[in-house]
Amino acid sequence: MTKARLTAGRIERFHCPEGKQQAFLWCDEVQGLGVRATAGSVRKSYIFQAKVDGKSMRVTIGDVSAWSIAEAQKAARELKVTIDKGDDPRQVEAEKEAAKKAKAVAAILQSVKESVTVGDAWEEYIAERKPHWGKAHLHDHIRAMQAGGAPRTRSNKKFTEPGILRPFAAVRLADLRSEMIDRWAKTESERRPTRARNTLRLLKAFIFWCQNHPAYKEIVSENPARSRKARESLGKPSVKNDALQREQLALWFSAVKQIGNPVTSAYLQALLLTGARRNELATLRWEEVDFQWNSLTIRDKVEGTRIIPLTPYVRLLLSVLPRRNGWVFSSPTAASGRLVDPRIAHNKACAVAGLEMTLHGLRRSFASLCEWIEMPSGIAAQIQGHKPQGVREQNYIRRPLDLLRMWHVKIEAWILEQAGIEFIAEKPGLRVVER
Repeated sequence: MTKARLTAGRIERFHCPEGKQQAFLWCDEVQGLGVRATAGSVRKSYIFQAKVDGKSMRVTIGDVSAWSIAEAQKAARELKVTIDKGDDPRQVEAEKEAAKKAKAVAAILQSVKESVTVGDAWEEYIAERKPHWGKAHLHDHIRAMQAGGAPRTRSNKKFTEPGILRPFAAVRLADLRSEMIDRWAKTESERRPTRARNTLRLLKAFIFWCQNHPAYKEIVSENPARSRKARESLGKPSVKNDALQREQLALWFSAVKQIGNPVTSAYLQALLLTGARRNELATLRWEEVDFQWNSLTIRDKVEGTRIIPLTPYVRLLLSVLPRRNGWVFSSPTAASGRLVDPRIAHNKACAVAGLEMTLHGLRRSFASLCEWIEMPSGIAAQIQGHKPQGVREQNYIRRPLDLLRMWHVKIEAWILEQAGIEFIAEKPGLRVVER
């Protein structure tokens, strides 16, 4: 290893000889300091070479055009001191970089803490979680934080109201406290307690997500939505017991069949006779109706889809509906092209009949009326799309569609009989005879 005194001129004249990949000009004043030149490049750099734990180590100090000889010698001496202390300069440098990055991250976190609002974090939460949510659940989150003031989809004269969580949108996430949520809960309990109870669960899940977020977990240490005072203000949900009794079926069918819109009338009757959820049936498409094998493919929120029998009377109801588009229960006036809110027509029909009944009450009615014919609970649950209960239902029992059909046709016939509707299935068509 040839050593020489480093001068500006000597470094300028130093080049990598032909046939070599790199060459070194070693300093005779500072041990380990050298200048490296590489083949095909005019750039040269100061390097430091030494042994650490018996192994050769080489680090680059910097370009000769940016470092003076004196600066390079000083850096080399510092590296030598580090090695003499028993430390690896590369490890020391890595630790410095890590500390630098940690400091930068801390600064970013502090900046986030100072600026991020509940509304900002809520949007990020929705963007991350929406692939795992259904449309209704996603809609609930968007609606809860909406600013309001946008035109309604079904009215050009009315505008949307601010979401139930909109008061928190501008609040800094770091400032969200249980006292704020307690005041919000007390206010909403007087106006819309049911929606507020549901929204409190959404808020609780959102804050739990924040507690596990890389940036927000340093801001949110506790979950202020887990407030006993807020729960007490909103109260417990009342158990709904609305269900059609056997003696009420005639009144209900008579009123529903008088609804001027045949699509709405058919939808409500099918809702009772299938026991389906309101949106499951409202989003039924024609390709999901099999008139050949008499089956319906329902979009199920539990299993994804389920296949249930297309019973004779429901088949008749669907067969005479207009085919305006892909929706079975279509609407020429709705933006979506399908029936959106049959609740208004249903409430009017129930008022005529002197009954109080919700759309979900019709689903409850189906389950209750099945008891009259002693339908096995597992079959009724499978038709309605309830999650299987018990080990046998979950892991062993697999029912064919024909078994479901046997019981489903039986309960339909029984309900129609109690309603005073004499239904006669004929070939090739069907007809209904009123008593």
